[in-house]
Amino acid sequence: MPETWLVVIDPQRIFASPDSPWGSPMFPAILDPVHRLAAAHVGRTVLTRWVAPDPARGSWAPYLDAWPFARVPADDRLYDLVDEVRDIEAPVVTATTFGKWVPDLVAITGETPHLVVAGVSTDCCVVSTALAAADAGATLTVVTDACAGSTPDNHRSALDVMSLYPPQITLATTAEVTAGLLG
Repeated sequence: MPETWLVVIDPQRIFASPDSPWGSPMFPAILDPVHRLAAAHVGRTVLTRWVAPDPARGSWAPYLDAWPFARVPADDRLYDLVDEVRDIEAPVVTATTFGKWVPDLVAITGETPHLVVAGVSTDCCVVSTALAAADAGATLTVVTDACAGSTPDNHRSALDVMSLYPPQITLATTAEVTAGLLG
């Protein structure tokens, strides 16, 4: 059985702040579940960050034209991890793509790991990561109460899409994941 890794997708100011056009109203509710999952995955946790591609090529150019607030350098405070996850000891993988199943993450977790996935936004970066990782042969458990969507309806829609991919992708709660690790 492959080693289990927790991947916390993009717990950044740009997706957490109520002042950000991309701030998830669900974000505060995932902080406790993320910490419980991290405590159960010590030494096997990865945090990710999205940053705007520079230069923006192809479809990224009109995308960033539509969202000019996000067209800032990779070291801008907007892309910082939120303070509430800074105590989680984990490598940070930065990518210029919605999906975080990128070579830097694969180098840490291996090519066909079991990923426990949490983070934001369920309906963008989480679903993009999950589908790409499953397609590459990873097994995923998406933690429903540790993911935050752009809206509750969009969160549910993304979970509905990912639920169509068993056994490569399954959905579970934090309690179910931690009980499975401890039991």
